[in-house]
Amino acid sequence: MNRFGQRFSITTFGESHGKAIGCIVDGVPAGLKIDLNFIQSELDRRRPGKSKLETARKEADRVEILSGTFDGVSTGTPICMIIYNSDQRSRDYENVKNIFRPSHADFTYFYKYDGIRDYRGGGRSSARETASRVAGGAIAKLLLKRVGVEILSGVLEVGGVRAKEIDFEYAKRSKLFSLDKNIEKLQEEVILRAKNSHDSVGGVVLTVARGVPKGLGEPIYYKLDALLASAMMSINGAKAVEIGNGVEATKLLGSQNNDEITPDGFKSNNSGGVLGGISNGDEIIIKTHFKPTPSIFQPQKTITTSNEPTICNLKGRHDPCIAIRGSVVCEAMMALVLADMLLLNMGRRVSDIQKIYG
Repeated sequence: MNRFGQRFSITTFGESHGKAIGCIVDGVPAGLKIDLNFIQSELDRRRPGKSKLETARKEADRVEILSGTFDGVSTGTPICMIIYNSDQRSRDYENVKNIFRPSHADFTYFYKYDGIRDYRGGGRSSARETASRVAGGAIAKLLLKRVGVEILSGVLEVGGVRAKEIDFEYAKRSKLFSLDKNIEKLQEEVILRAKNSHDSVGGVVLTVARGVPKGLGEPIYYKLDALLASAMMSINGAKAVEIGNGVEATKLLGSQNNDEITPDGFKSNNSGGVLGGISNGDEIIIKTHFKPTPSIFQPQKTITTSNEPTICNLKGRHDPCIAIRGSVVCEAMMALVLADMLLLNMGRRVSDIQKIYG
């Protein structure tokens, strides 16, 4: 499926080496100021080729709005945005036309779609698609801002080097979105060491939402935490998601993990802001774990599309650590989920309906 969300939804389209990529955002209430400069600034954060820590592919990622706005305001109809590709080097992929790249989606796409696939940069399975999500997520952020919700993220860990301090403001200035200025240099060295060895490293992204109203989430089968986990796992290269204490909760006693409640709020936030699949008004805390980029420049054993053994010698331009730009995508997915939940929650109480209709 290429559509995500129910009331506030995004449908993305396009391939890595096609003419363009883009998205259709549906469910945006009429009257929302659509700040094109803000949308572009979000895309600029994710844009490739800004440093030696990222792929050398240089895309301008200039976004155009084709529909759904008038005089800079949403009309309530679907908003279509397009981003034209400009720096494809499809020739780099000629040697993988008839083979499967290890740990890529080549193998599964081939068998799912009866041997029909766009091998250039992975086609639809490429992380290039996430630029569309960032554009759609920017609109979700504009909506959430109207109700005081703020979303922040940064790189918590790279190749085992983990932040000891969490500083989201510093992450905004860091070229690798590092949350801890004291270990940023070490994280950069880990990435460059892997890159210079024609290899790659994994990482962990921390994403936090502040100011989230109580009551968001649709039990039993559309829980807030379940959808957040699904959203993060839908990002290319994501292999695990933790909410709140995550796996660390399995090592604690109930007396240690429970969040006691006082008249002033919760004494702790081990739950990560979600109880019973519904937001409790505390910060929502998500950790997304990204695998090492599968595109590495070392000879690897594989097979051809005819099931013959061969060696994969990859060419092209690739991120040595996908968690870096993945940080921006995590924010976008968090925003899309919360915007959807915000609108879904509006019809859950008669008192809310009466406020609108009298």
